[in-house]
Amino acid sequence: MTDDSTAPAPASKIDTTRTHSARIWNYWMGGKDNYPVDRLAGDAVADSFPEIKDLARTSREFLVRAVTHLTQDAGIRQYLDIGTGMPTANNTHEVAQAIAPETRVVYVDNDPLVLTHARALLVGTPEGVTDYVDADLRDPEAILEKAAATLDFDRPIGLMLMGILGHVPDDEVQPIVSRLLDALPSGSYLVSYDGANTSEDYNRAIEEGNKHGDVPYLLRSPEDIAERFEGLELLEPGVVPCPLWRPPIEGARRGLDQYGGVARKP
Repeated sequence: MTDDSTAPAPASKIDTTRTHSARIWNYWMGGKDNYPVDRLAGDAVADSFPEIKDLARTSREFLVRAVTHLTQDAGIRQYLDIGTGMPTANNTHEVAQAIAPETRVVYVDNDPLVLTHARALLVGTPEGVTDYVDADLRDPEAILEKAAATLDFDRPIGLMLMGILGHVPDDEVQPIVSRLLDALPSGSYLVSYDGANTSEDYNRAIEEGNKHGDVPYLLRSPEDIAERFEGLELLEPGVVPCPLWRPPIEGARRGLDQYGGVARKP
């Protein structure tokens, strides 16, 4: 962490009257780092679609398998994890540094509560570096500038966009992804997933949740999610439901309405 990593975020910046996706996700995963407004929005979804908790679990399992592969088999030693959310178990740095302690990880989010917890809890190995950037996904230039203080952009980087692009309007997704990828050297990877409009129950639940949330989440088709990997070399099995991406055993029967993939920049 950087020298000021233990500095708390000003309490006045944490608006407990507005929802934040990271805190809602934390609530679905059984965490305690959320507010009544987050629980209201989370319940609006879970009441009509209890499987949302399976989606939370299987998305984290996808992250673990993807980061394990990139660190262990592809030799990636740097990660830029944007929209990290609340620290839970098996965070990116924990998975990567357990394999390669020298790995450097930069987390990015823009919620003061997430910032406070991340600075306190996302502490990596002495050999590696774990840092946090307070920035918005819609400002990739700021993200890249701040991340360059920790990451070497002349060496391959694993770019993590996990469940975050659903908060971005259709016409902004590809420009953001392209700008971030343009800054990365050959041999870097994109790891990404998002909710898919493959279930009517999920569609209705997200629609209801968006009525209570301050930042809508947009479900997209599997084909739309796959478009963010265009121009990259997709790893097998391609863009699939998260539980079906290289599962250690037969894929889960639940939590299939999030699609993700891993791809290499040529």
